Amino acid sequence: MSCCGSSTWVDLMLKQFPFADENGLVDAANDIWYNQCSSSDWLESFTHHPKIGDVKSLTKKFAGKEQASVAAAAKKTIAALADANTEYEAKFGFIFIVCATGKSATEMLRLLEERLGNTIGEELHIAMGEQIKITILRFQKLITEGDWSFIKPGQLTTHVLDTAIGKPGKDISIRLQIPVNGAWQTIAQGITNEDGRLADLLPSQRKLSHGNYKLVFDTGNYFAAKKIKGFYPEVEIQFIVFDETHYHVPLLINPFGYSTYRGS
Repeated sequence: MSCCGSSTWVDLMLKQFPFADENGLVDAANDIWYNQCSSSDWLESFTHHPKIGDVKSLTKKFAGKEQASVAAAAKKTIAALADANTEYEAKFGFIFIVCATGKSATEMLRLLEERLGNTIGEELHIAMGEQIKITILRFQKLITEGDWSFIKPGQLTTHVLDTAIGKPGKDISIRLQIPVNGAWQTIAQGITNEDGRLADLLPSQRKLSHGNYKLVFDTGNYFAAKKIKGFYPEVEIQFIVFDETHYHVPLLINPFGYSTYRGS
């Protein structure tokens, strides 16, 4: 229960104990969460999280950390983050759920503002994906003597390289979408890091169902932030998942052209 506040998930996990190893524990957690729990179970788990929201708690969370980017979090960023959290809960009816490990206040704010534009159905799926990431991290903190060497980035990873300057495309919002009733629905969302990479779009050990998917890169705002007039407001890359191997889908971008390939 300290790892995930869904009573259904807890009950189903307890029925499978004991596990042979940590890998089996994580596999069961993923399977039950995605295949045996419902939206009501996901929503129940969200209520067990402390609210990220007010200025005092956010200042305590982000001030005085070792990372320079976190320590330098401006007061207005903290205030904007608190306001956005309030707006998020008012719109969706549940608090903003994100696996915040390693994220600065600025990154959190950017991601929160991006997710405010989603539908409630999209946010429910994104939040439940973030919840299982948090659950796995809590397993690791609880079982400190465990062997967690099998934990790897999710099945799908990506990175962006700005070929016009030969540098990573950082702070780019990326959405993973699936076709639902003739329309594309976002099921995961993240922001590229300083190295232009997004390795935690999916939880560790999570395997995508076979089928069509799309990555949507917000290249318009990326170039606008650099005061560069770009030709592409977004870049959409459709691809097919046909097995359980790793899928790395990079984007090479410049203001007037782009390319992609299946990487390793």
